[in-house]
Amino acid sequence: MANQDSEIFVVDDDPSVRDALRVVFELEGFRVSVFPDGAAFLAAIRTRSPECVLLDVHMPGRSGLDVLNELGVNFGAPVFMISGQGDIPMAVEAIKHGAHDFLEKPFDADTIVTRVREALEARANRGGPKSGDPILAPFLGEDQLTPREREVLERIALGASNKEAGRQLGISPRTIEVHRARIMEKLGARNTADLVRIVYSDARRN
Repeated sequence: MANQDSEIFVVDDDPSVRDALRVVFELEGFRVSVFPDGAAFLAAIRTRSPECVLLDVHMPGRSGLDVLNELGVNFGAPVFMISGQGDIPMAVEAIKHGAHDFLEKPFDADTIVTRVREALEARANRGGPKSGDPILAPFLGEDQLTPREREVLERIALGASNKEAGRQLGISPRTIEVHRARIMEKLGARNTADLVRIVYSDARRN
């Protein structure tokens, strides 16, 4: 369903990409604003609040990662990093600094619209598992996790696959894998079973 109140911000130095994304999302009923560089985008968000941001990684001057770092991990809207030269280390770096997900060019119009819709739905429905779930009890090392890593951990501990967790949170399975690896490293888990065991046993002790 189209959402006339949802405004998408597209930040890309390639005018053909900006125009294509504008058309795709406007046809789906979204309002779209486009920006040729990070400076114009950062100036705009001083007075406007987008529902979602599509931010190119490789731009002259301030790169997409530079802009993402300036936004900070607590920026309210989901930020999708887009790149024609994407690789796993770059995706990890983007997610580490607060990106919602990572999209590689060329992307299919239906896919990118679906991913954005899922992100907006996940944001609207945020709240995750019910408060009675044991995973929500305090556990050793939870203070090391970002809010998004905590959300991913909740899904993992409740038995969700990467695909299921990604659908619930509006991010790709590959991004779930990145978060899972970071969570395991922070909590000292050797594998997923070990991770769940650590969290649940700590929760029971508390």
